[in-house]
Amino acid sequence: MENIIVGFDFSSGSAIAVDLAIDVANRWKRDLKLVYVKKDANEDEAPIREEIERRNAGVAHLLKGIKMDYVLRCGKVATELATQAREDGALMVIVGTHGMSGFEKNWIGKNTYRTILESPAPVLMVREDFNFNKALENILIPLDSSADTRQKVPMAVKMAQTFGSTIHLLGLYTSDSSDIHSMVNSYVNQVEKFLDKAEVKHVTEYADAHKNLTVTTLEYANKINADLIVIMTEQEKSFSNLLMGSFAQQMLNNATIPVLSVQPKQINSESK
Repeated sequence: MENIIVGFDFSSGSAIAVDLAIDVANRWKRDLKLVYVKKDANEDEAPIREEIERRNAGVAHLLKGIKMDYVLRCGKVATELATQAREDGALMVIVGTHGMSGFEKNWIGKNTYRTILESPAPVLMVREDFNFNKALENILIPLDSSADTRQKVPMAVKMAQTFGSTIHLLGLYTSDSSDIHSMVNSYVNQVEKFLDKAEVKHVTEYADAHKNLTVTTLEYANKINADLIVIMTEQEKSFSNLLMGSFAQQMLNNATIPVLSVQPKQINSESK
């Protein structure tokens, strides 16, 4: 089906996610599916369906040749979103941080993190205070020395081509090792050639990130006024052993701009 899945629960965060999803879906010419997850199997569905249909009717005029449907599921939010994405062969899952788990900030972060870990499709996280009126001009791709780091590039390119964005490559040196530096430089060079072939505008910079990858990445994001950060869900774990949580989890908790998380695919030793 290759549609776009949106986590929805009537909160302001999920409403922002729907707005963003409509924009992306219109550009990609893909249908949308809102997923509402009930916690209680006995919960009355009638008022839920009535409210969703009322809200969908209110934004129907924004749909440009695409359809927006919804489905009610029951269980854990992350698992149900992932299952729906798998069943639909979804291209992307979009979630609002305050639209996934009520009102407790810490729980929001954990639940969103579970979603990106379980989802077979890339997950775009947007906070409820996201400035929807600002154009997606600058996309940041942090690259480290792990083999998986390049796997997020095709999705970043798709977003850049869709919105006419400039991609900013940030080579992250996690140690003073010449081997690490050489590997990062090699990966960045490969990505630059890929972007040239795709005819995507790009800028490259390098930074020492010995202490904290997240802080270094977010500082650079602020410097370039980034509108989106594209990361892997697992690639940077090996470089955060002294930190609280993985790079992806820290990024979700601390980034104020949308974060697009891509699951690494299994790669064999010959492709590393």
